[in-house]
Parts: sequence; C-alpha cells; structure tokens
Amino acid sequence: MNTMQTADESFHHATRIQNSVTSGPERRALLWLAARMPALINSDHLTVLGFAATFCAGCSYAIARWNPAGLLLATVFLAINWFGDSLDGTLARFRNLQRPRYGFYVDHMIDSFGALFLMAGLGASGYVDWRIAAGMLVAFLLLSIETYLASYTLGVFRLSFARFGPTELRILLSIGNLVLFFHPNARIPGLPYRMLDFGGAIAIAAMLVMAVVAAIAHTRQLYLQESI
Repeated sequence: MNTMQTADESFHHATRIQNSVTSGPERRALLWLAARMPALINSDHLTVLGFAATFCAGCSYAIARWNPAGLLLATVFLAINWFGDSLDGTLARFRNLQRPRYGFYVDHMIDSFGALFLMAGLGASGYVDWRIAAGMLVAFLLLSIETYLASYTLGVFRLSFARFGPTELRILLSIGNLVLFFHPNARIPGLPYRMLDFGGAIAIAAMLVMAVVAAIAHTRQLYLQESI
C-alpha cells in the first residue's frame, strides 16, 4: 500500500453544517446543474472560474471609483463566483471524484485570497472607507481560522452562522451594488453613515461576535473531552 492510499484512508471527513436561509433551494439548484454539466468540465475548472471571478469583482469595485458601471460588473462577477465556488464541490461529490484534503485546502486558500481581492477592491472603490474594508478582511480571516481549527479538532465544518452564509453575503452585496448604482450617495436614513460603511461595520461586529462565541464554545467542548 503506498503513502497516498494510507493518507487517504486515515483522513476523516468533517461533518458539514450548512443551514443558511438559501441552503435548501441552493442545494437543489447545484445538484440540477451538476447533473447537466458537460463531461469536459471538472471541479478544478469551476474552482479556477470562481477564483478568477472574485479577482475580477475586486477589480470591478476599484473601477467603480471612476465609473459606476463597475458596480454592475462586480454584481455579475459575484454571480459567476457563486457558480464556480459553490458548484465545484457539488460536482465532485455528484461524480464521486472527491479529493477531500486537496479540495478543502485549495478551496479555502482561494477563499482567503478572494476575500483579500474583494476587500481591497471595496476599499479602493470610494464607496467604502478603506478602514472598514480592512476591518471586514481581518474579521473574516479570524472567523475562518476558528472554523478551520474546529474542522480539524472537532470534525465539524460550519459553513453558515445564524442562518447566514456566503450566498447570503453575495446577495446583500449585489443589492447594495444596485442601490449605489442608482443612488451613489445613499446613506442610512436618519444617520450620517454611508450605506456600505454602515453595513460593513455591522458585518465586522457580527463576524467578531461569531468568532468569539464559537471559540469559547469549542474551547469548552475540547476541554471537557480531554480533561484528565
């Protein structure tokens, strides 16, 4: 038996928890798409497509500083990112061609770099204060680190928190893009804050709370499991 076989047999899948608002319809749509995907297209192609779309979305936000059409481009690329990023794993499972260690590692490294591109683009767009964009990136990475550590130590991989996941984030960003395209100076009614700055601040607070609550709960769980 070679080393690759030994490593594959010793690897245990983390239990995926995905109970966001859109998870039910999304799962059915992804299975429908996977069943109709041409044989020439594999999960790696979709992963690259999703990554390229995130990069292009960040560039589109940067373009929006000079031309508001960049907001519409960003919305298109967010949709393409959903297609590639969400469908790659579904297609691999549908065809029973899973590479769990490779897939997990590559997918989430790409997510990390994708978040960097997206937040950099938002910070350069002029629609979001760069400090808010940087704060969202830091909060996202902290929450991601907690999630990945829990996957390794507890065998549970949580894809959503409080019924909110990546798809919901894309939807909210897309709605914000459309509002800003028609109302570039949109602000929160009754408050002096710009729409995306206010939303970004809420996102930072929410992700930090999620990371802290999850870290406390998982620390306690691990302590109880390994108490002498």
